Amino acid sequence: MSMPVKLFLFLLFFLISFIANAQNETSKDSISNNLNEVVITQNKKAFSNSNGNIKIDVANSVYNTIPNPVDLLSKLPSVQISSDRESISIVGRGNPLIYIDGQKATMNDLNTLSVADIKTIEIIKNPSSKYEAEGRAVILITRKLSKKDSFRTEITEVASFKKNYNNYLGFNSSFKKNKLEWKANFNYNCRNPWENHSIAYEIPQASIVSNYDVTANSHIHQYIFGGGLFYKINEEDYFSVNANGNRRNDTFDIDTFTFNQNQTDVNDVFTFSENSSKKNFANAFLNYSKKVKFIDTKLFAGFQYSNFNQHLLSLVQNNYNETQLELSQNRNQKFNVDVFSGRIDLEKKLKNEMNLEYGALYLKANSTSDSDIFDFDKNENAFLNYGFKEENLAAYTQFSGKVKKVDFSLGLRVENTKAKGQFKRDLSPLIDKNYTNVFPKATFTFPIDSTKSINVNYAKSIIRPNYSSLSQIATYINPYFIYGNNINLNPTFNDEISTLFQYHDKTIKLSYYQNRNPVYRSFIFDDQTNVLTFTEINFKKESGFNIDFTLPFTYKIWTTTNSLIFIKNKIEDDSALFNSSKPYLYYYSNNTFKLPKEFTFAFSFWGMTKQKEGVFERRANFVFDMSLAKTFGKNWSCILSYNDIFRNTIYAENFTINNISSKSRYLVDANEISISVKYTFGKIKETEFKEKTVDENQNRIR
Repeated sequence: MSMPVKLFLFLLFFLISFIANAQNETSKDSISNNLNEVVITQNKKAFSNSNGNIKIDVANSVYNTIPNPVDLLSKLPSVQISSDRESISIVGRGNPLIYIDGQKATMNDLNTLSVADIKTIEIIKNPSSKYEAEGRAVILITRKLSKKDSFRTEITEVASFKKNYNNYLGFNSSFKKNKLEWKANFNYNCRNPWENHSIAYEIPQASIVSNYDVTANSHIHQYIFGGGLFYKINEEDYFSVNANGNRRNDTFDIDTFTFNQNQTDVNDVFTFSENSSKKNFANAFLNYSKKVKFIDTKLFAGFQYSNFNQHLLSLVQNNYNETQLELSQNRNQKFNVDVFSGRIDLEKKLKNEMNLEYGALYLKANSTSDSDIFDFDKNENAFLNYGFKEENLAAYTQFSGKVKKVDFSLGLRVENTKAKGQFKRDLSPLIDKNYTNVFPKATFTFPIDSTKSINVNYAKSIIRPNYSSLSQIATYINPYFIYGNNINLNPTFNDEISTLFQYHDKTIKLSYYQNRNPVYRSFIFDDQTNVLTFTEINFKKESGFNIDFTLPFTYKIWTTTNSLIFIKNKIEDDSALFNSSKPYLYYYSNNTFKLPKEFTFAFSFWGMTKQKEGVFERRANFVFDMSLAKTFGKNWSCILSYNDIFRNTIYAENFTINNISSKSRYLVDANEISISVKYTFGKIKETEFKEKTVDENQNRIR
């Protein structure tokens, strides 16, 4: 019997024993305990569901012991965290926007947030026009509010054991005196992730059969820091300034074993590359909010500046047919993007529960991508210098309220985009775009009675490529294969209509969507160099149906939230072989047991059945996590976690594009045992601190 299975059985036996003791102690103590205390601890729900939007009560649940917001989000239904912890996706809805207290934020801002400051988290799957057109889903984080003068400091330490040891250390501090409030944080993460993937592919037109197996071991030192000041002018007005940053240094060796047959030429190649990377992010914004009393309108104005830069150095060596390592390439690649934006928002309360919101945004981005590659075999340098500029001008209006018993929200957003991209050596731009789009949204909720309602929703949205995907940075895998970016990507446009039925806190939702120019990975083969590039391209179209069930339930010490999503997604493109599109299932279950003596046991699992989406076919997977939490008084808390118990975070994908067929397999180092300890001293019951992000495209800066 393997070690993970033994530990799983031990924890399961421990759970059963603890539940038995919990039932006994509850019956023994119920006579002497105050009735009000029993009601509070037994009936408090961690999860709630309204119109298909899941809200979690972080402040009054076991989740307030989790040391960082990213791990907290990974425990929520339909939320998927990438293996590098740098992006979030919602099943069936892509990358969500992140808002803190209704104000735009990014992963960098999320990492600077203390879990102790979070009151609730809500997953909004039908965001209104007050959120930018790029959002098909929103993660809304609401923080605790306060008016008392005091301070609070929180220290967290997480020891994580995967294939390699990882460590996370964090400090968060808040101070409030009269009208002035100050916040600061510092986090140091030392991570050593392991990655492995393999691809077998065939190129019939060139008589090429090849496969490779690549392993990367990284050493990452990451520094996350931030601080801000908030000054409350009066009850309605405030001024704030905030800055945060993220500095990351990576060193990683990549080992690749390759078999390549080109007609009668057969080679076994071992590729070794030494890589070092620096990624720096800085963000600062200035906000001003004022209540204009004579027109009874709330005004917000803000300015924001963001910078992201990356420098990647790679020295590549190849060993052909068990001879010796020989230098192949020296790759020096740089990318930098600067983004400045300003916005104004106005909100006016009208009679009869009506609300009018309107505003405008201006954004300007400049990026440069420099590539200097020396080829030892050819004894020559290849230089590429690429510049990209983008301007966005947007205006929106939204009208919401209630007519009789029907709640409604009607919104319209207009966005103009200008984009220009040019290589320094060229006389004319490679990209020169100027387009204007209109994005309508509408939502109606019809109550049937006090326990049942029907919701109807329509939305048009856009997904623009990240700025870094428009760069020239590429990763060398072997002499025949490269991971690259595509500077010619176009935005994806989405149309979706949905209807939802709610009964108490249970919901069923049916939605249909169409995507124009969706972005997926594809192969581009250079028959002159026999090099295959794996990159993103715009496919022709994508469409699908979703049936989404959300089923929360609470019974005594047990709280469970369950999600089932039946998905039928069809991806099509003229360059790809269309196989079949069949429905598949995403399932999720989170179960929490409140035990005596401040213990909380939780287990969750999620997975997907085999996926056939027209072009892509992916294997089924299943992931099971467990945790045991304990609080010690008011200052200390500890949590023991065992994630991906059955080592099943494996992704496999088959597809044929441009007459090139491939089978790939990705292994994620998710099997983890971690111990986290949190110590808190001082206390702020509520906070006045507010921050509002100006740049609505900030999530593209990566």
